[in-house]
Amino acid sequence: MSATLAAPAAGGFSRLFGPRTSPSKPPEDSAAKRVQFSSPLLPYLFLAPQMIIIVVFFYWPSIQAIQSSFYLEDPFGFGSTFVGMANYTDVLKSGEYLGIARFTAVFTALVTFFSLAIGLLLAVKADGVIKGNATYKTLLIWVYAIAPPVAGLMGMMLFDQHIGPLVKFAALFGWNMQVGLNYNDTAIAMIIVSVWKQIPYNFIFFLSGLQGIPVSVREAALMDCRSGFRRFWTVILPLLAPTAFFLLIINTTYALFDTFGVIDVMVKDKAANNPITLVYKVYMDGFRGNDLGSSSAQSVILMIIVFVLTIFQFRFIERRVHYN
Repeated sequence: MSATLAAPAAGGFSRLFGPRTSPSKPPEDSAAKRVQFSSPLLPYLFLAPQMIIIVVFFYWPSIQAIQSSFYLEDPFGFGSTFVGMANYTDVLKSGEYLGIARFTAVFTALVTFFSLAIGLLLAVKADGVIKGNATYKTLLIWVYAIAPPVAGLMGMMLFDQHIGPLVKFAALFGWNMQVGLNYNDTAIAMIIVSVWKQIPYNFIFFLSGLQGIPVSVREAALMDCRSGFRRFWTVILPLLAPTAFFLLIINTTYALFDTFGVIDVMVKDKAANNPITLVYKVYMDGFRGNDLGSSSAQSVILMIIVFVLTIFQFRFIERRVHYN
């Protein structure tokens, strides 16, 4: 089947992404297409606003966090004492922090997996809809416009102990859900709301990737393989690999950081009795506990975790991704 698909795939992608040149005119030299600036400083002037934003909102806070992590800060700002690695050792020896780290790993894995899986499933179904496809797509995309705190508030209404429809539905199976009071029930509710919030984002990208697959490739796959599941697994999914890899990184980052608004609403200021993630632990210790040194150390540890995870994804997973 690979031999059958090689020619149509190459032709389809060249039509979609290749340079549009006239067949009677040879392509221009790449050097001639380069943008020419009247002044050598002009490109740097165009880059300056973006670089200023990156320095002010990323590099400078990161440097400040690293510096603060080696000090014991006075909560009223009257001074600081250098303590070296004491903040890091206290954090890493804390059983509470290690428990939160384990929950963050499970939470991130489940949110990423179900967000990608459901988004891909809905995109495949939407790609096959002929009548009413615009309405179907619009209804799925609407959810993405909801801010994370609003999504958390809607989740609390759905899981409310007295009027929540999902709580009543669970009661039909003998499950007495107590979101906000029971650790496991709150964790399940947080995962469901976080997944629901992220599905439209994945749906948009997966649907765009599916609609970018040439018709000739689909027809060749249909002739070579009658099984729909095998056709999707061997032909469609490999062509979606670049999109899936991009969404894997985005969804991992979303689960680690962007779910803060959902968690902040759903724990109801009772973080001691409910599951929280590492980023919320940083907020709790820094802004509520006024322990800036420990909070800075936690943020540096989280930054290192994300950095290592990103390297792992690009080093081992991207090898299986083919962009051509």
